[in-house]
Amino acid sequence: MINKEKWAEVVKDFQEKELPEIYPREIKIDFEKPIQRTISIIGPRRCGKTYEMFYLCKQIARRYGKDQVLYVNFERADLGVLSYSDLVNMLDTFYELYPQNKNRRLWLFLDEIQNVSGWEKFVRTVLDEGIKVFISGSSSKLLTKEIATSMAGRNLPYMLFPFSFREFLGIKKFEIKKFYSSSEKALLINLLQEYMIYGGYPETIIYKEEREKILKDIFDTAIYKDVIERGKIRNMAVLKMLINALLSAKEFSINKFYNYLKSRGIKVGKNVLYNYIELLNDAFFVFLLKKFSPSYKKAEQSLPKIYFIDNGLLIINGINDKGRLMENLVFVELLRRNLDIAYYQNIRKQEVDFVVKKGKKVEQLIQVCYDIEDFVTKEREVKALIEASKELRCDNLLVITQDYEAEEKIKGKKIKFMPLWKWLLE
Repeated sequence: MINKEKWAEVVKDFQEKELPEIYPREIKIDFEKPIQRTISIIGPRRCGKTYEMFYLCKQIARRYGKDQVLYVNFERADLGVLSYSDLVNMLDTFYELYPQNKNRRLWLFLDEIQNVSGWEKFVRTVLDEGIKVFISGSSSKLLTKEIATSMAGRNLPYMLFPFSFREFLGIKKFEIKKFYSSSEKALLINLLQEYMIYGGYPETIIYKEEREKILKDIFDTAIYKDVIERGKIRNMAVLKMLINALLSAKEFSINKFYNYLKSRGIKVGKNVLYNYIELLNDAFFVFLLKKFSPSYKKAEQSLPKIYFIDNGLLIINGINDKGRLMENLVFVELLRRNLDIAYYQNIRKQEVDFVVKKGKKVEQLIQVCYDIEDFVTKEREVKALIEASKELRCDNLLVITQDYEAEEKIKGKKIKFMPLWKWLLE
């Protein structure tokens, strides 16, 4: 157990720390809301969760004073392995340092809380004492039914992603308007190309010269800490082969990958492979998009399409196909908008990139097409969209393009063509 002297050091370190200037993100978290629920900020490693906490800490400090705020990062190397009793000791130490807070409002910020065993019990206890609690984590386990059950339904999650294009433009000091001059639009398109290639991790936007090194570090750290270390993985060679297969795959079959390993004399169980995939997904590293089907069983058994949390992770691994980068960017934006999505493929293998659903109803069909100027490409993409429109009974049809904008009526169906930059700024 950590002694009170060490906890006093941790508390005082934060009180003496000058919080950095922070660009406000698009998610709006109300620290004043009188609600007895934990506010959880969930998202991939290095997407800005800590800075979002600092932003909230600054807002509270301005209004109430910094001594009513306690922030702890549980990835501090000097804290080691922690448990419930350590958290109790931490709060006791805080009250000894600031006894006046016993009768005042208090905000607790617990960063990367998944590193502490038994944290749920502590959080439930302090919530009952009227303390406002904010937690963060790089694991989607914080969103699962198990956590919801252990928190007795007292968790309010906020998902944080790498910067959106709108946030990216804000950092670049580009003013978003309704109309642009030709020079402004040229700059906007140029910035979109940068964003599409290098993605939206905050550090890569700020430190342009070092961004490839930063992206490699994010990639390696996420794999090591959030997958290998957390999953206690021993067969790192197979994990590396799996990641390479996911990077190069449009659709992914564990059966095919298992047979491939078997053909090379590599013995590994299918359940192990499923576990590796789950760990990558839990770390918000890889996403598997299921095929649309009215049957839940068929949807679950379908071959998923593979997407990554940020285009920068594709680029540093040699994936520079602009069509794939554009589609990956759209996928992440749809996630950011909290939409329920799938892809669609009919028996003739005609495919629609994204089906936006609400319950069982299909609300929109989206194709992503980088090279719409090519006649053959346009004909193929539009034909698949029209067929899906008939089969799924949806007339809200959208093609996201590189820079083509129009509304066309094709075979009795109205199709909207919208440039990627305009769709991202909707």
